[in-house]
Amino acid sequence: MRNSRIRSDYQQKGLATCVKINLGDPRVVELAGLAGFSAAWVCQEHVPGDWSSIEHFVRAGKIHDMDLIVRVSKGSYSDYIKAFECDAAAIMVPHVTSGAEARHIVDMCRFQPVGRRALDGGNVDGAFTQLPLNDYLERSNREKLIILQIESPEGVAAVDEIAAVEGYEFILFGPGDYAHRIGKPGLIHDPEVEDARRKVEIAAKKYGKAGFAVAARGNPRELRERGYGILNLGSDVVSLGQAFHSYHKEFQNNAETSKAYYDNAP
Repeated sequence: MRNSRIRSDYQQKGLATCVKINLGDPRVVELAGLAGFSAAWVCQEHVPGDWSSIEHFVRAGKIHDMDLIVRVSKGSYSDYIKAFECDAAAIMVPHVTSGAEARHIVDMCRFQPVGRRALDGGNVDGAFTQLPLNDYLERSNREKLIILQIESPEGVAAVDEIAAVEGYEFILFGPGDYAHRIGKPGLIHDPEVEDARRKVEIAAKKYGKAGFAVAARGNPRELRERGYGILNLGSDVVSLGQAFHSYHKEFQNNAETSKAYYDNAP
């Protein structure tokens, strides 16, 4: 079992970097690895995909020693642990709203003595039963990461009890859904949204959890001081969309310039 790149970069450099991948081609994950990211974040909450695709994404990341984070579907035990059994380095659980729910997630995803995860070991994360059992259990509890996402007024109200739960590493505040829930869709830097973000930051630091920053303002040093351990720096669809618009606008500008020149030529 490989060590977590996120954990290593966070401990050695103070921050790990991440990029969100919406497209279904593992070559996009390889591109992120070539760029030097600590992790790629893929999604099964909003993006269509299957478990075979997740396995290909994991392999693509490993080529460049890059972790894969899977935002799982909000659902059953198997929805959570199957990502680990595909050898993803981390799962992200959306819409956590209580300490009891956080404890339940840890119970499902951690082996004894931390949790009550069922034992298999016959998948790629256990080297198809070829890892010594005790090593597999210990390293899974240490190297596989859990990220809990708080993105509602209910979650923010319960953030202290969520952060106090032991057995997971990161808390992510979701500004987009939070803004939507309070009737301010798209206003992710509204003062009310930023106030909620600060409450999550304070609770995370108080209970020894690291933050996962999405659309948080500040330079890397400021964000480290606020307790963040992972920074998401963008996404494939946003970057490609901007690039395509730029290419087409440049062509249109050149075409209009050329037309004006030839129309006025003697």
